[in-house]
Amino acid sequence: MNGVDWKAMRDKYAALLPFVNHRNDLTYLLGELIGELNNGHAYVAGGERPDNPRIKLGLLGAELSRDAASRAYRVDRILPGENWDDATRSPLTTIGVNLKAGDYILAVNGTPVASLPNLYDALIGTAGKQVILHVNSTSNEQGARDVTVVPTADESPLYYLAWVQKNTDYVSKKTNGQVGYVHIPDMGQPGLNEFTKHYFPQIRKKGLIVDVRGNGGGFVSPLVIDKLRRALVMIEMSRNGVPDTNPSNTFLGPMVTLIDEFSASDGDIFPFRFKTLGLGKLIGKRTWGGVVGIRNPLPLVDGGQFFRPEFAPYSKDGKGWVIEGHGVDPDIVVDNDPAKEFRGEDQQLDKGIEEIQAEMKTKSYELPPIPPYPNRNPSS
Repeated sequence: MNGVDWKAMRDKYAALLPFVNHRNDLTYLLGELIGELNNGHAYVAGGERPDNPRIKLGLLGAELSRDAASRAYRVDRILPGENWDDATRSPLTTIGVNLKAGDYILAVNGTPVASLPNLYDALIGTAGKQVILHVNSTSNEQGARDVTVVPTADESPLYYLAWVQKNTDYVSKKTNGQVGYVHIPDMGQPGLNEFTKHYFPQIRKKGLIVDVRGNGGGFVSPLVIDKLRRALVMIEMSRNGVPDTNPSNTFLGPMVTLIDEFSASDGDIFPFRFKTLGLGKLIGKRTWGGVVGIRNPLPLVDGGQFFRPEFAPYSKDGKGWVIEGHGVDPDIVVDNDPAKEFRGEDQQLDKGIEEIQAEMKTKSYELPPIPPYPNRNPSS
């Protein structure tokens, strides 16, 4: 209990119980109570509340602006998406729609957008349903056509994909294709999928930037670290092939990891492992500092849930607890300027590029050429 007088805390907060008039009040009170423990992963959730169903707004996976003269909506940017996955489907990139940045939306389901206060008034409740857009390359009717799209309920996965691809392209361009970039959004199945998708295609790069900024935690950091720390033992050559590492998929160049204050839970633990194992420098800001972990929640009588901390790490020399309440310190502190970040400048990423390029001058490794083939002719 971190030395907290729990009986005293119970009595302190019990004084507020007569004023609880709603489950939200009780949730707030319980949250304040368990907050006295100063432990990560102590949560209260759920409970008996009135059901307030939300009407999903249909979103087009695009950034739009209103033309002042015609009041039509101009398509300024279309988020590319990955249309083989429904979660990352970008509606305006569907086959047959053929829209591009600079085109205009004139009407939605027959309603001219010029008559609407906002285009999204016509998209209320349309997520996952077919919608007819009246579109044109100009803001007038001549040459306009109808296309059928299915709006999505959530554009955030599309923005995430676009951000990752932007960073990947930026790193590649700044390093003449020599440095790879991998962002891991969490340490669960989605994060492991993202790591697998981006890491292995870039495994022959000369350097690597691993980005765990904003990582929401989970439990797979040991799996990721095991891949990154794989060491070369020998070189394999196959008939009609080229030399390859043994073990396979061994990364040979230097690495750095980007961290920030939103690298949380197993997103804290990953950079701790990375630093402890000497895999490279940490760049950015001190991580969140919440690694006292949870398993399954306790059920409450009204259907709520109570998450109680159950396990925590201490140092391998046995001298003290690690990470919790402090986080993991970067080797190089870089705090992104919000104004510059808003304009698209990522100072932490730029520093990562600078450091990895410097390390590549002394830590790069090339597979040696195939040696002369052996002569095993006993008569020679």
